[in-house]
Amino acid sequence: MLKKLCLLLFWIMVEAIPGQAQFVREYKVTERKGFELVYLNFSSYKSLTQLKRMITSDPIYIHGHLLKSNILPDFNYSIHNNFLDVSLVHKNVESDNLGKSITSKLFSDNSNFDHTWDLGLGSNFLYDLDFNLGVGKAEFDLSQIPVSQLKIKSASSDVKVYYGANIPNQVEMDTLLVTLNMGTVEVQKANFANAKIVIIEVSYGKIDLNYSDGLASSCQVIAAVSGGSIHLKLPPESNPVKIRMVKNPLCRTVFPKYLRSIDKETYVTKGYKPSDPKLLELILDVGVGSVTVE
Repeated sequence: MLKKLCLLLFWIMVEAIPGQAQFVREYKVTERKGFELVYLNFSSYKSLTQLKRMITSDPIYIHGHLLKSNILPDFNYSIHNNFLDVSLVHKNVESDNLGKSITSKLFSDNSNFDHTWDLGLGSNFLYDLDFNLGVGKAEFDLSQIPVSQLKIKSASSDVKVYYGANIPNQVEMDTLLVTLNMGTVEVQKANFANAKIVIIEVSYGKIDLNYSDGLASSCQVIAAVSGGSIHLKLPPESNPVKIRMVKNPLCRTVFPKYLRSIDKETYVTKGYKPSDPKLLELILDVGVGSVTVE
C-alpha cells in the first residue's frame, strides 16, 4: 500500500511541473485564380521545418508550433503581375547573432528546437520557393509538387531534399540552390528534381548527393565544401557523366575504377558524350576533407 501511495505522489509531482508553453499558429492562402506562379518567401531563425504535398485545392497551408509568444511571425500575401506572392517572416526579437547560433549548434543539444513548422503545398500550382533558415533542421519532400526554383539558405542546419513518393518533378526546375555556413545537405534522387542547375555550398559540413538514376535532361552541378566531405552516388556507367575535380592538396579522393581520366582534373563515364542532351556535368571542390564517388 505504501509503495502505491509513493508512486501516486510521484506522478502528481511530475504533472505539477510546468512545461514550456506551445503556441499554435495557422496560415493559409485560399486564393486559386489570378496567378500562374506561387512565390513563397519563408524565413525562420530557429526551427524544425518540414515541407510536403498536401491534398488540397488551396496553394499554401502553414501550421506552426511556437515556443515563445513574444516572437510572432509576420504573414502576408498579395496577387500582382500574375504572381501569388506569399511571405512568412519569423524573426528573433532577442537578436541571436550568427556566432551565438553556431556556438549553440556545436555545444548544445539541438534535438529540440524552439519552433516547428509544417508547410503543405498543392499539386495544381507552380512554385518558386525561397527559404532563409537560421539554426535548425529542414526536410523537403517535393513529391508531386511542381517546383520551378528552390533556394535554401541557412546559418547552421541539416537540410534534406527528397522525393518520398518516387514521382519526379513534372516541370523543369531552373535552379536548386542550398548554401550553409555549417551543417549537412542530403539530396536523395537528385535526378527527380529535373533541375538545370544545382549549386550546393557548405562552409563546414557534408554534402550527400544521390544521382543513382539517369537524367531526363542535362544538368550542371556545383558542390563545394570548405571543410568536410562530399559523397556522390552516380548513375550506372552507361549514363553520360563528366566530373571536374578541383585539386586541393588537403583533400582525399576516392573514385570508382570505371571513371576514365581525360586530363588531370576531369573524369568521365563510358557513356560520356560531350553533346549528349542528358549529360550530368559536375564540379566538385573540397578545401580540407574528402570526396567519395561511387
